[in-house]
Amino acid sequence: MNFLEVVRFSLRGLSANKLRSALTMLGILIGVAAVILLVAVGNGSAKAISDRIEALGTNTITVMSTGRGGSSSTALTKKMSDALIDPELAPDIKSVSPVVSASSATMTYEGTDHSVATFVGTTPAWFGASSTPIEKGASFTADDVTQGRRVVVIGQTVAEELFPGVDPIDKQVTVSGALFTVVGVLKEKSSTGFQDSNDTAVAPLTAVQQVLAGYGSLTSIIVEAKDPDKVDAVQSEVSTILDQQLNVKSTSTTSRSGSGRNSNSSTPYRIQNASSLLETQTETADTFTTLLGAVAAISLLVGGIGITNIMLVTVTERTREIGIRKALGAPRRVILTQFLIEATLLSVLGGALGVAAALIGSHFTIVGVKPVIVPSSIGLAVGVSVAIGLFFGGLPAARAARLRPIDALRYE
Repeated sequence: MNFLEVVRFSLRGLSANKLRSALTMLGILIGVAAVILLVAVGNGSAKAISDRIEALGTNTITVMSTGRGGSSSTALTKKMSDALIDPELAPDIKSVSPVVSASSATMTYEGTDHSVATFVGTTPAWFGASSTPIEKGASFTADDVTQGRRVVVIGQTVAEELFPGVDPIDKQVTVSGALFTVVGVLKEKSSTGFQDSNDTAVAPLTAVQQVLAGYGSLTSIIVEAKDPDKVDAVQSEVSTILDQQLNVKSTSTTSRSGSGRNSNSSTPYRIQNASSLLETQTETADTFTTLLGAVAAISLLVGGIGITNIMLVTVTERTREIGIRKALGAPRRVILTQFLIEATLLSVLGGALGVAAALIGSHFTIVGVKPVIVPSSIGLAVGVSVAIGLFFGGLPAARAARLRPIDALRYE
């Protein structure tokens, strides 16, 4: 009996009980689909977070006040921001962008109101440092900041809410009773599903201070390095200058790690390094994705146990058939091969259907995350499903091959 005939007998054996075979394949299908989809969800979540971090610019650092010190003398100010632009003390700094932001601001156009999630006041360098390009119109200028002109660049969400079907450029909107002229629209950014990155407005620092934030402290300072390799050097330069500005004692000890600058209790500011944050997040995401895959792999193991049970039942039901075939001269290896092929076919067909189900499922958003399929997870899941068929089908196949013809023929 050649191999093709063995395969034909195997297919006939599976088709003899279609419902049982379908249920066995269903177990493998669920296992394979779960592995691929859960790994895709982990990968998609990691990608969304990475996109948000990279949007900040991996060649930038962000300085934020920690609120320590209890007085206005420890707050970040425009003077401190200006002090960072020093070719001698900070030769590796490309640009410095002071930032003030209003937690909520309502913009109005012709009777339509929209509450903007983030209203930012800054300088023109902010657009390049934060990787936020202009899609339509233009950004404001340094002269606009100096003169305190009330011009604004809006995000895509704001444009859609206030100007549906209308070109927003040169239109005037009201913000807290003051008129601002729209001069540009930001290019659309990807969002994580938790916060809309396009629901934002950006205006000159002085105009936002006049209308919304007041002339108090800055929310943050974004510092752009001349080169991504110079970020650590820039971080050190910024620390030196700010320590001088804030009169931080030189004896204070500091350490840097992970997401930023971890200082002692007397240090009133914190430096967040986007590059380090991205590296830390990537390591965490890889661990999270591996954990999800491992949890999903348990369902593949359950599917394998199901194959063992079904094949043992099949061998028992076909004991007389096995006895007849062995009495007619069928060698042991043929019986062994047939039942191994049956078990493997169940795994392969179930695995193929599982891959199809996972690919279809990846087109939908799961728990607020758009899954991103990892090609290697498909090959791994299918390979494991085949291995499961061979491994868990081995015991029933060996049992069938060991049956003595006389005992098999007497079986009732």
